[in-house]
Amino acid sequence: MTVLVIADHDNEKLKDSTLNTVTAATKFNSEIHVLVAGYNCALVANAAAKINRVDKVICADDISLKHPLAEAVTPVVVNLAGKYDQIMVAATTTGKNFMPRVAAILDMAQISDIISIENGNTFKRPIYAGNAIATVESNDTKKLITVRTTTFAAALTGDQSVVIENISIDSNQSLSSFVSSELSKSERPELTSAKIIISGGRGMGSGENFSLIEGIADKLGAAIGASRAAVDAGYVPNDYQVGQTGKIVAPDLYIAVGISGAIQHLAGMKDSKVIVAINKDDDAPIFQVADYGLVADLFEVLPELNKELS
Repeated sequence: MTVLVIADHDNEKLKDSTLNTVTAATKFNSEIHVLVAGYNCALVANAAAKINRVDKVICADDISLKHPLAEAVTPVVVNLAGKYDQIMVAATTTGKNFMPRVAAILDMAQISDIISIENGNTFKRPIYAGNAIATVESNDTKKLITVRTTTFAAALTGDQSVVIENISIDSNQSLSSFVSSELSKSERPELTSAKIIISGGRGMGSGENFSLIEGIADKLGAAIGASRAAVDAGYVPNDYQVGQTGKIVAPDLYIAVGISGAIQHLAGMKDSKVIVAINKDDDAPIFQVADYGLVADLFEVLPELNKELS
């Protein structure tokens, strides 16, 4: 058996989610190959070649792969699929975009968002916003898997470097083309890879009040998140959203401020190592998952915390 892990990257840097996916792949006790599909992505391929337990890197470098459009990535994966028993990718927006297409073309079921590999055919995945865990078994000859990366540790990297095989592809696809992207820029860590996250909810009252969180985040080197209620109210942009319909995170420290703890939000952050909740409602559901809880007015607590951190 050989496992193919599809790297998540931006053509310049390998994303941490790939390291988590490699760790998941090691559970099969098989040879592991990593596919880097992109454009001018030699740095990414070199980084992938240094991941422990990786046996080979395959690099598909083509202008059509500059942006990870599903229509461009899918045929690359399908053409390689015959050599592999398992194909794995992080359950990111990119992986969730092309992997169902691969499954459809190969006429096999996708196994989505796994959190555990029990054996070669059996997996566990969350359902009902994480309130239940389903054990699923697949008898397909190939396993097409997306991985919830927050449940697997990041693979280590070293000074060693495995062989990198460069492949050519047919880039004549015209089903779609990249038009533009609007990306928010921040000096703070990216939510899904941050070690510390401080999130605000509807209790913040307004977008202006998020400045209370920003000062603390800057001093802690933390990323800023938000509940869906805060996003829907227009307090912060959509890319701040943590939860079932936002980003799934598992930092070392998660501070929830003015967040009641709806099921959809808990599904996105309950795997955090330490959870601190600040809410004036002592019956708020967030306290049920918090390691430390403070029943207090956030407008009194946050200035005091900011002062203590100065």
